[in-house]
Amino acid sequence: MKGPHPMKQKAYTGYKAYGYLEAGADYRAFRLARELDRVPSRKVEVSADQEQRVQRLLDENLVISLHYHPVVMPERPAEIFEQRREGRDVTGYEGLSVSGLDAVFDNLMDGTALVTSRAGWKWDDIILDLGMRLCDVAHQDLVVRAETTGDIRAAKANGQIALVACLEAATPIENEVDRLDVLYGLGIRQSGIAYSEANTLGSGLREPCDGGLTEFGRRAVRRMNKLGIAIDISHSGDQTSIDTIEVSEQPIFITHVGARALWNTRRMKPDPIFKACADKGGVIGIEAAPHTTLTEKHPRHSIESFMEHFEYIANLVGIDHVAFGPDTMFGDHVALHELFASQLSITASRGQQPTQLVEYVDGIENPAEAFPNIVRWLVKHGYSDTDIGKVIGANVMGVLGQVWWR
Repeated sequence: MKGPHPMKQKAYTGYKAYGYLEAGADYRAFRLARELDRVPSRKVEVSADQEQRVQRLLDENLVISLHYHPVVMPERPAEIFEQRREGRDVTGYEGLSVSGLDAVFDNLMDGTALVTSRAGWKWDDIILDLGMRLCDVAHQDLVVRAETTGDIRAAKANGQIALVACLEAATPIENEVDRLDVLYGLGIRQSGIAYSEANTLGSGLREPCDGGLTEFGRRAVRRMNKLGIAIDISHSGDQTSIDTIEVSEQPIFITHVGARALWNTRRMKPDPIFKACADKGGVIGIEAAPHTTLTEKHPRHSIESFMEHFEYIANLVGIDHVAFGPDTMFGDHVALHELFASQLSITASRGQQPTQLVEYVDGIENPAEAFPNIVRWLVKHGYSDTDIGKVIGANVMGVLGQVWWR
């Protein structure tokens, strides 16, 4: 393993997704992208002593990604449509085993679920997706489903990775608030309000007008508070975001985002939303999906522009209110965006800003390399052990200790 991921590997036995079935007989298999070293993404350069400190910090602290899609795309990106119609996403166990992670907030792939429609977000599809993924997880020992803070701590102690099942939007509940109870019962522990399009709860970021959280949305927020489902407003419109923070009795997450002050697109959020989130005790995760967290100083997307957004938001709201939600996957993420441009808010993400296109985000391209490189960057730039521990996991756990009922 020559890439930027750590050499240390959790107790991985070589299991591949759906290994309990016969490929080609029980399900249709696709040739998949490489999970490790697919592209020449660079390791953040540190000294030998600093690298030892990096590994110690990864070992001693809970390491949590607040937003990922740790699935493996087909090697030929155009086959993603056929793969999505099969309804059988492939978890990247090999890549996760060297990621340094102890917990991953897995946001499934329901904005691109195509089993029963071409638009995604259908109730039947998200239940199929969730059940299929958790069935596969149940047949191996590296990744374990997590529904409590105790589950996350136990995974760390056992050398495993806790998977927290999430949805990026509550769109599939339609006008049925009790569906949130069903989702909770099936293991969902975090949900967004809206994605790109407006739904029955509120407005997404691509809408020309944002009327804010609807009355049904207010009911849904209160129900999520009662159930213990953490709330995410990453893709919600500005007014819907502010309303959600105000209505929620619990702290909320902005799991994957950047600062509009650094890159003026609707996919980034303005300072007042960050301040309102932090004032209520919430935590903001920094986004790394291609062509999102750019800056004027670093207009070519890389770990440097990503970390510039981190430092800006940390300086704005304090180190206790920031974390990382890199929002990456295994495979050609840029191609995925191009293929699903209409579903994934690509135009809204880039806005009118001139964008230097990249083939991958150097230094933070996939879940295997992100957190080791994040910690290397923090060590290299003089952050203390205490602050590093906060931003790679402790801040997230602090919110979960309030939001989750156990």
